[in-house]
Amino acid sequence: MPETTPPSGLEKRALNEGLELRAASAEGPSRVATGYVTPFNSPTNIGDMWTEEFLPGAFTKSLQSRDVIAIHSHETARIVGRKGAGTLTLREDDRGLAFENELPDTTDGRDLAVLIDRGDIAGMSFGFIATVQTWDDTANPPKRTIAEADLYEITYTAIPQYDDTSVGLRSLEGARAEKRQHNKVGAICRISARKARQAHAERGI
Repeated sequence: MPETTPPSGLEKRALNEGLELRAASAEGPSRVATGYVTPFNSPTNIGDMWTEEFLPGAFTKSLQSRDVIAIHSHETARIVGRKGAGTLTLREDDRGLAFENELPDTTDGRDLAVLIDRGDIAGMSFGFIATVQTWDDTANPPKRTIAEADLYEITYTAIPQYDDTSVGLRSLEGARAEKRQHNKVGAICRISARKARQAHAERGI
């Protein structure tokens, strides 16, 4: 079975869009929670430190190879759905990454059905690791565009939050360092080329 344990570097984001609840079938009391994990092409302000958007297809590769769990209140021991078990379905469409979660007949599952129906839980958080990303440091604040990401979990929570922003900040600093190195190498190359042209001119080449 694909691994679900997240490595270091997991980032968490919040989505405060409405969840919906529907009956799984006419025969039983099971309930299915539906909604979106994250929209595409929708810049989100991350703590006034940067804006961030996911491109369409950002999770395609991850959904083909990785298991994903649905949990309650960021607690991995409180699983209420799993992609590998068929109780959590994830799909990408024009709007974003959507999910359907058949809630279990457990205390957490029943409680979630009631809380979602009442509107007490209206949003989600999700845990991911960006694998292909670019930064535009000329924007204010900087803009992060995520082209590919591994999805590890979606979380029902009464207070969606932006956790682990330190990972994104390290990524931004890495992009800045890479840009500085690129500019440094470019400057050295330009100086070397100028010296070569000068030497050639002095030798009449």
